[in-house]
Amino acid sequence: MLNLNEKWALITGASRGIGRLAAEALADRGCNLILLSRDTAHTSPLAEALSQKVQTRQIACELSDPESVSRAIAQIDALEIPVDILLNNAGVQVAYRTDYYETPVSDYVTSFQINTIAPMMLCYHFIPKMIARGFGRVVNTTSGIRLEPEQAGYSASKAALDKVTVDLGSKLGTTGVAINLTDPGWCRTDLGGPHAPNAPESAIPGVIVGAFIEQPISGRLFAAPRFHGMTLEEAVEYAETIEP
Repeated sequence: MLNLNEKWALITGASRGIGRLAAEALADRGCNLILLSRDTAHTSPLAEALSQKVQTRQIACELSDPESVSRAIAQIDALEIPVDILLNNAGVQVAYRTDYYETPVSDYVTSFQINTIAPMMLCYHFIPKMIARGFGRVVNTTSGIRLEPEQAGYSASKAALDKVTVDLGSKLGTTGVAINLTDPGWCRTDLGGPHAPNAPESAIPGVIVGAFIEQPISGRLFAAPRFHGMTLEEAVEYAETIEP
């Protein structure tokens, strides 16, 4: 299992839910953090708490706005910090359309911008830098939702993220960089809603296991429920056996 002590991880959607839990888990392993959310006021309490363990930085970004994403990237570059790990955790499920034949175009536009385009903007910017340094781990958050046209914008945007993640991973070869997918499962978060069967904590260590894998093999899916109840060490050992 990789030692991420003193490495830097960029986490989107870090202010709450699974993103916050991922940040806390990485901090427990000595990983420094760049916490990205809509407003730094949202991440300030977390940054202050974790600063007792690791270095933290905060970046404000509206992922639905490509210009805001570009500005956030420029601000991260200005920190002159190597982004070793990228956890594209943030996502949106805009609506549940019971009358799915009336699904508006805006469901797709918003979903694709936040769930597909913004994560890939970050991938396209930071992965070449990882390649140049010979090391990097990227984990994109997907969803297992299928056969539900009621959530078409969300599920389609996640399916697109799956596709571009696997395709990009096929080019990484022996670069030392790996890009993989994680599915947290249906958790009681702002996105999953209060009636979801799983506690957010059940997504740990599954959503972070891709950051700790030693072999830089891309295109795998690390579904968090598979790792529930495992230690991080056990989870990483199991993750290494999963085929792309």
